Amino acid sequence: MKTIDLDYTLPEELIAQTPVEPRDSSRLLVLHRADGRLEHRIFRDIGEYLRPGDLLVANESRVIPARLFGHKEPGGGKVEVLLLRKIAETTWRALIGGARTHVGTKVRFEPHTAVGCGRSPAVPLTAEVLEVGERGERTLAFSEPVEAYFDVLGEMPLPPYIHEPLRDPERYQTVYSHTLGSAAAPTAGLHFTPELLLALRDQGVGFAFVTLHVGLDTFRPITEDIIEEHRIHTEWASLSLPVAEQINRTKVMGGRVIAVGTTSVRVLETAARRGLLQTPDDAPGGACPWRPLAPFEGFTDLYITPGFRFRVVDALITNFHLPKSTLLALVMAFAGEENIRRAYAEAIAQRYRFFSFGDATLML
Repeated sequence: MKTIDLDYTLPEELIAQTPVEPRDSSRLLVLHRADGRLEHRIFRDIGEYLRPGDLLVANESRVIPARLFGHKEPGGGKVEVLLLRKIAETTWRALIGGARTHVGTKVRFEPHTAVGCGRSPAVPLTAEVLEVGERGERTLAFSEPVEAYFDVLGEMPLPPYIHEPLRDPERYQTVYSHTLGSAAAPTAGLHFTPELLLALRDQGVGFAFVTLHVGLDTFRPITEDIIEEHRIHTEWASLSLPVAEQINRTKVMGGRVIAVGTTSVRVLETAARRGLLQTPDDAPGGACPWRPLAPFEGFTDLYITPGFRFRVVDALITNFHLPKSTLLALVMAFAGEENIRRAYAEAIAQRYRFFSFGDATLML
């Protein structure tokens, strides 16, 4: 597939700069994959499309305040650090902006707010560049675990297309976020409120959590002419034994597994493919059988493009994605290329809000 086929023109004013309040008052475009039918709803209406026995599977990863500011030593040049992924106790993969940084460069981060009851960290945090990656990312060794400094040094790493300041950092977290590790929010989950979750539970809809720590590569466009030549980013993910069993029970009982976001899709379909390593993929005639999932923990580089065979996910809740992105390729693989083109054209015509703080789609 050509990358140009993932392109579309979006008026800049449709890029959402701030979240709506309340969370579930965002708009919802419902896409029926079988016939391409579209419906315009509000997100809080989503329960009308869910049935008792369905299972929503969401990513509970929590965004870290991953943007840090400091100065080079010596020299004092300003440096901005964006943490991407933890490698070891005090070692992180990161992007660095500002003054030129090479292997051996040292950066000092000075606290700018109080900690706890007016106390400041006893020792300023420092880091040294250990390695420069081929895509420009750096490996940083901090003087001590950086997590202890998040409250005084860290700022929320909003996507580059958002230019308005975020008044409440919790609005870039899902209400069920738990495990710190993401450099960007799993944004499909931003639409859920505690009240909506309780209403869906009372309706007989189940809820399960997986973890995938989102990296900023998710915002990088595909630069190759052919999408299959693109190298997908690698992210840490996990699916626990209780959740695997919950998904297996849902399938056996005839319920649907509904992924909340593309990150959840990657976790679920990664688990399915790991299972295929143990059993032959002998589906006749292009059929796509489901096999029981097993738990896993580790890195995934699953790249989903049109032609992909989904084995777990039956429906998908997601936001509108960037042109020429791997996420747009994923939703085209799930819902069909023409369906997605029609849906996006309709969303633009109806002035939906796009990207991280934008509106949502439900693909059935």
